[in-house]
Amino acid sequence: MEVWKCEKCGYIYDAKIGDPSSGVPKGTAFEDLPESWVCPRCGVSKRRFKKMEIEEA
Repeated sequence: MEVWKCEKCGYIYDAKIGDPSSGVPKGTAFEDLPESWVCPRCGVSKRRFKKMEIEEA
């Protein structure tokens, strides 16, 4: 599973959850987020997120 972490505040974007507060539905890949999307917690751009690999049990 792939998740993305905000380098500024630690917010985790998980495609399984999406970002309901910004109108992003479940299943939306990080790469498919619009360039205008920002971290819902601290407001930084997508460029400040780092990809993290999470192993599923």
